[in-house]
Amino acid sequence: MKVAVTKEIEVGERRVALIPDVVSRLVKQGWEIHVESGAGDAAFFSDRAYEEAGATIVSDKATLWQNTDIIVKVSPLKEEELPLLQAGKSLIGLLNPFGEPELIQKLGEKGINTFSLELMPRTSRAQSMDALSSQANIAGYKAVLLGATALPKFFPMLTTAAGTIRPATVFVIGVGVAGLQAIATARRLGALVKAFDIRPEVKEQVQSLGGEFVEMSVEEETTTKDGYAKEVSKDAKQKSQELIAKEVANADVVITTAQVQGKRAPQLVTSDMIKEMKPGSVIVDLAGEQGGNCEPTEAGKDIQMEPGITVIGPINVPSSLPVHASQMYSKNISTLLQYLVKDGQMQLDFEDDIIDGICLTYDGELRNQKVKEILASKTESKV
Repeated sequence: MKVAVTKEIEVGERRVALIPDVVSRLVKQGWEIHVESGAGDAAFFSDRAYEEAGATIVSDKATLWQNTDIIVKVSPLKEEELPLLQAGKSLIGLLNPFGEPELIQKLGEKGINTFSLELMPRTSRAQSMDALSSQANIAGYKAVLLGATALPKFFPMLTTAAGTIRPATVFVIGVGVAGLQAIATARRLGALVKAFDIRPEVKEQVQSLGGEFVEMSVEEETTTKDGYAKEVSKDAKQKSQELIAKEVANADVVITTAQVQGKRAPQLVTSDMIKEMKPGSVIVDLAGEQGGNCEPTEAGKDIQMEPGITVIGPINVPSSLPVHASQMYSKNISTLLQYLVKDGQMQLDFEDDIIDGICLTYDGELRNQKVKEILASKTESKV
């Protein structure tokens, strides 16, 4: 199979789908890898490094996509890239299917086979292909660094000749992969850490990292069958906000990570809560691109709130650490390629939960039920 590693055109995207080390291993296994010239430059992987790994460098994107079987990407496909794809080609990447359902429909109508890494099941069998988790690790780590940089205080406790400095208090909302990494990183920097999640089963994970779990009793299902946080009832949201308000007021840094797949991020921190925070405190909202967990969050902006609170809404955080983000993503992609392709042919068993879960379109058919429902609801709203 011929695989194309394309140069990302999304503004600010510095990651690349396959790095030279992984390309080298795939080439030794018999894969033919073609890389668009400059694809790895922003992540500090040169064309020469790819050539030494056994890849072929192609300067023209259209030629690259026409002469390969599988195109691997990081950021979602852009509308202007659609004409470059031919029927029968396969596209793998973070495709944003619930945010761009019309584009997914067009890909299906054009006969493109698409595989969306956002839909990878949260199972141990799929763990090595779970790009959301690998990239969330990076986001959680970087969120703490952003908070520490903006905070006008030390993180650790310090005993000095000028007196003892009390450690900073960090409150993490949402204990998924990003939240757990945020807890671990904040603890490594010496902060006291508390964490909240609607899923009670994450308590032990928080405690194992040295954090304190803020508990709330919820008498309803809080986790989807795929292991993601589930949208809860209005009463549960109200109860969680009351609990969150108390912890936010006492925190020096608040890191929010709560997201519900395919929906707007739950708004957990209100402007009134922020007004009760100590001057100089910082909020880093990792859900900014989904609407934000905090009422004033604006994606890509730092907002100054009274009384002297900074609300940071970073976007595409993994891209800010492109070397290791690309390394981890590349491992996810290469493992998936080997899972999908056997004996030089793509072999798809739709009884397999991984293949069935991530395959959006195949052989001209839109397969994902949720994308179909979103498209249908949009059509109804226009009538």
